Formats: sequence, C-alpha cells, structure tokens
Amino acid sequence: MERMSARPLHAVPLTLALMFLAASLTPSLIPRSAALQGLLGGIVMAVGYLIGRIALSLWRLLELPEAAGDRALVLRLAAIIPAAALVLWSLAHVAAWQTSVRLAVGMEPAEGAHAVRTILLAALVFAVSILIGCALRWLFGWVRNRLTPFMPQRVANLAGALIAAIFVLVVTREGIVDALFGVADRSFAKAAHFFDPEGEPPSDPLASGGPGSLVDWGEMGAEGRDFVLRGPTRAEIAAFTGRPAKEPLRTYVGLEAAPTPEDRAAIAVAEMERIGAFDRANLIVTMPTGTGWLDPGSHGPIEYLLDGDVATVAVQYSYLSSPLVLVFETETGLDQSIALMRAVTERWNAIDEADRPRLYLHGLSLGAWSSMHAVDLFQLVNDPIAGALWAGPPFPSDLWQRATQRRDPDTPYVLPEVENGRLVRFTDQRERINPDGWGRMRIVFLQYASDPIVFYEPAAAWRRPAWMREPPAFDVSDRLRWMPVVTMLQLALDMMLATEVPQGFGHNYSAEDYIPARDAVLGSGWDTAAIERLQAHCGAQWGLGCHRAGTP
Repeated sequence: MERMSARPLHAVPLTLALMFLAASLTPSLIPRSAALQGLLGGIVMAVGYLIGRIALSLWRLLELPEAAGDRALVLRLAAIIPAAALVLWSLAHVAAWQTSVRLAVGMEPAEGAHAVRTILLAALVFAVSILIGCALRWLFGWVRNRLTPFMPQRVANLAGALIAAIFVLVVTREGIVDALFGVADRSFAKAAHFFDPEGEPPSDPLASGGPGSLVDWGEMGAEGRDFVLRGPTRAEIAAFTGRPAKEPLRTYVGLEAAPTPEDRAAIAVAEMERIGAFDRANLIVTMPTGTGWLDPGSHGPIEYLLDGDVATVAVQYSYLSSPLVLVFETETGLDQSIALMRAVTERWNAIDEADRPRLYLHGLSLGAWSSMHAVDLFQLVNDPIAGALWAGPPFPSDLWQRATQRRDPDTPYVLPEVENGRLVRFTDQRERINPDGWGRMRIVFLQYASDPIVFYEPAAAWRRPAWMREPPAFDVSDRLRWMPVVTMLQLALDMMLATEVPQGFGHNYSAEDYIPARDAVLGSGWDTAAIERLQAHCGAQWGLGCHRAGTP
C-alpha cells in the first residue's frame, strides 16, 4: 500500500479556514467595526480550521489513501488558491456589505480602511488560536504518553483526550470563568449600591424608599432608585392631557432587600398594600432586565395613557447584565418572576372580580422572558389577565416561540399574524395594531426584525432560519445570506452588539414604539393625533432606547 502522508491533507483545514473567513465578512443583522469584524474573522477561521482537522483525523482513522508527490501539490494549490481568491474578493466588498447593514439601521456608511484592519486582526486572532490549539495538543500528548505503558494505545488515546478535555473544562469553567463571574458580580453589586442618582430618598410617603416605606432606600440599588424617581408626576400628566390625574404608584424591591425570591415578593406585596396599589384601576407586574433596569421610555407613557391611575411593581433578581444572567444565573430571573407573580395574583384573586384592578404584565429583553415564564395558563383560564406587552423577547422564550410557530399561513416570520389576532399580536417600528377584533386578553409582542436577541437561532449552524427564507425587512440588509456554521457565529456576535445601534433598531427599543403597542394592549381609545403628540413628548423625555450606556 502507498505510504500514508499527512502533508497533502494539511491543505484541507487551511482551505476551510479561508472559506470561513470569507463567509464571516458578509453582513448580518448588526453593523460590525473593523476591530470586531477582525475578531469574528479570526475566531471563524479557527473554527473552520478545527473542522478541517477533525475531518483529517477521521480520514486517517479510516486509513483512506492520500495523494503524494506532485499530485498532492497540485491538489493543495487547487484547493487553497480559490479559497484565498475568495477571501480577497470578500475583502474588496466588506465595506460595502457593512454599509448596507449600517444604512438599514440608520447609521453612516462604513469607513474605507475597513478591509485592511479587518484582515490584520483576523490573522492575529487566528494565530493565537492556533497557538492555543498546539498547547492543547501538547497536553493531550503528554497525558497519553503517561498512560500508554498501562493500557493499549487506542485506549490511551481516548483516555488522554477525555482527561485533557476535563482538565480544560474545569480550569476554564470552574476556575477562570467563575473567577471572572465573581468579580463581575461584586463589581455590579458595588456599582448598584454606591451610585445614588439623587442623593436623598424621596419625601413622598407613597414612593418606595420614602417615609414609612417597607423598602430601604439604600437596598434598592441604583436602578431601583432611578425607576422610582424618574416617572411623571400627577401634575405633569394633568398638564399634558388636560384632565384630572392621579399620582402613579411605583413599587421596587432591590436584590439586597431579602435573601430569597419569595421573601422579596412578599415585601413587594406588603409595600403595595401600604400605598394602596390594589385600589388603583390598573396594576402592572413588570420584570426588569438583568441589572434591575426598567426602561423609562416604556413605563412613563403608560402612566400618561391611564391618567396616572396605575400601580407598577418590580423586583430585582441580579446585578449582572442580561447576557451574563442568561448564561450563569439562568434560573434567578425565572424564580423571581414566578414568586412575584404568585404573590401578586394571590392578593389580586382575593379581591372581588368587580372591584379588582385590571392586571397587566410587562417585560423587556430578559425581563420579557422571565415574565412569560411566570404565566400560568391554567390560572388564566379562570382568572385571565387584561393583557401583556413583551418587548424584545429573547429567542428561548417559550410563549413567544409557540405563538410564532402558530402563525397564519403567508404571514412573515418576523411579524406574524396568529389566529386572526384575537389573543396575540405582533408589532414593530412601522406596524400599527388594528384596535378591533380582540378577545378577552390582549397580548402584544414588540420586536424589531433587526434584533438578534429575538431572532438568533442555534440551529442556524446547520439550517437556514425561517426569517432568512423571506424577503428582508426594511431594517435588515438585502445582502444578508445564510452560511452553515458561520451565520450562527455572526448572529452570536450580533447579540453582543445588539444595543450598539440607533433607537428603533436592533435591541434598542424606543419610547415612540412602545406607545402604540401600549395603547393596543390597554384599549385606551386615544386617537391618532393624541398618540402622535404623546410620542413626541415621551420621545423627547425618555428616548433612551432599550439599554442606557452601561446598563445592558
């Protein structure tokens, strides 16, 4: 048999790496700077190279023949040269591709030197990845050689690979990652505890943290104090609407208030009882984002729409940003939402149906996921809530997934219609919900087609997402294409950058877009002119988008 040689197949990993790099330069949902494009390109190159190495190992394991000599050289060049040419062609177009994404989300065109910086950084990241791979290979070889005297070669190979993998997993997951996680947790906790936006607690006895409050002002955290202080007053609402108004009630319980979700929920309900929240005509149970932040552009408008006759309650469950909570504290928000919803609805159900307030749910981003998780469908059959508004629902959200999967035929995936809209409706920056045809409950999902938090799919690694089989929405580049593995990695990076775009795009939700969605859920009856006037007013006052700087 012809002598086996590894050299001819070395071209396979490199060819895949170059092809993956070229694919990574294509556009996705969120614009990428040259630095981030280079970082992505280097990582994607490493993934392609790894896939090639795995294919090479399988080829050798099967003991299949390999070319040698001049034939091998020809085959290597035939593979690498077209791949390299594809990279050069993609680099020539990368600025135009990124410009197409930037224009779709209202940004300026990409700069001209994008390609040079991208390829230099991609090469650096790829080189570092190769060095890390060599170190891991050395570790495997070292372990295998120590085991070979005691067991057959193949068993030693398998055991060496498993031991090396476990070692790396323990060091990274239990050591480095947990250490960084702990530092982040303590840092966010300190920032939340020591940053005081107004200094002194409110003097209003109806405000959380004020005189007689069951909630300590210092334990509310920066985001809770911010939420309590930034809402419109009764006088401001009356001045805008020209009608009598009530003082909106806002209850917020910080993470430091009690050690368990149930205890924090109990404090929240006791505080609501103290200020008379259950005597209001409308009650909103809202879940914050990971850091405890609540978008003022979401909550302020509803207090105008309801003439202040509303009480809102929220409980913090973490100090970390939403992506970190999603990975490391997945259950914290879900547990807190269940505890709060259970405590509030238990008190709400005790009120005579004719006298109880209308109950609404709300959540943004991770708060939307947590809020949906707390919905008890069996309870809603007997005691339905009035409605819910969930904005930027993360892709794992079960209720959102089920609603989307039941979309009516021939309706777009990014803005579906579900069973004629009696229960669930979807809206975006441009869509305005028809006020007719609602059932007893009104549920609205506010989502942007350019939001990767909503439309990310892990399965994009091997299949085209449904929304990519349809004509692109107005805020999505018409040059976006699906590619195996690469598209999934692009969308993963997009999730990290989802708020780095102007208001009304990506995961940066705008006060102007909340208002029509809120009006649809409430059925408040405001006419178009009044809605537009409120949009202008709230957009100027709270047009901060989904996440303020430093508050993801």
